[in-house]
Amino acid sequence: MGLLSIIRKLKAKDHELRILVLGLDNAGKTTIMKRLTGQPTSTVSPTLGFNITTFSLPPYVLNFWDIGGQRTIRAYWRNYFEQTDALVWVVDSADRARLGDCAEELHALLKEDRLMGASLLVFANKQDIAGALSAEEVSRMLRLDMLATHRWSIRPCCAAVAADNLLDGIRWLVDDVSAHVLR
Repeated sequence: MGLLSIIRKLKAKDHELRILVLGLDNAGKTTIMKRLTGQPTSTVSPTLGFNITTFSLPPYVLNFWDIGGQRTIRAYWRNYFEQTDALVWVVDSADRARLGDCAEELHALLKEDRLMGASLLVFANKQDIAGALSAEEVSRMLRLDMLATHRWSIRPCCAAVAADNLLDGIRWLVDDVSAHVLR
């Protein structure tokens, strides 16, 4: 049994999960975190570092690390990979021009050793915007079907308007982590 497995088993006893929330800038990461915790979403500014949000989903305590997605910050994402149980990748479904970049960033991220085996939840955000791609279209653009190293799920949402599918997605993530990572 490797050191990482031992650490994860110890964390399982505490019922505490570390979840990274990543994606390109302006995808809606912070809005999703605010919506999940019942905070107002009318004033959200770009994340220039990181925000930590703790969310209880009994019997687990979820620690979300919402990290800025500006191009200049992405090089620092790897500083947050240690002991990560899951990854939430947020996509602006209406930003067709940057979906190629979004796919490249995601696939590069998933090659990182410290993220191997982490569960992946993709939120296809901003479904309320005219011309937004469906979750199925986003899945194709991100080439999620090619992932062999991570279990994944995608959920459509529009975090600025409602919490639809957010909690359902987080429940899937917790169930997947507890079934595969924490055993």
